[in-house]
Amino acid sequence: MADNTLFKTALNKAMNQCSRRECCRDDIQGKLIKWGIEQSDSDKIINILIAENFINESRFAAAFVKDKFNYNKWGKVKIAAHLKSKHIPSGIINTALESIDNETYITTLRTLITGHKKSVKSRNTYELKAKLLRYGLSKGFESTLLYDILNEMEQ
Repeated sequence: MADNTLFKTALNKAMNQCSRRECCRDDIQGKLIKWGIEQSDSDKIINILIAENFINESRFAAAFVKDKFNYNKWGKVKIAAHLKSKHIPSGIINTALESIDNETYITTLRTLITGHKKSVKSRNTYELKAKLLRYGLSKGFESTLLYDILNEMEQ
């Protein structure tokens, strides 16, 4: 510990940050680096935050999944990719993704595709289907679900 007051200040700032919104280990690690905290002190601060339950990766993943699905209308593929980029373990990611109700998930996808279909201009059904498929994939939905829904809409 280079400077005890710097350590305490960083710890208090990190606690304040974590108490305002859910943060994962990776988020706080980035903040500590930005604040100029040494790696050894950074590890100690993160261990304290985990011990005090300021950082809980399961809680973070559950909140992230809920927010991104409900507000951003992201699919499971995109949500999982973003959680992986934050170094969340895959077991925690899978558990958090299971919290999404399957019926709600499919209904949301159908609503997104139907809504987007109204604004898409295409020359034929093949081009329309391709554009809707790309849109669904960009939102992070599984291709098999998209194929099923697009084939269903075609009939």
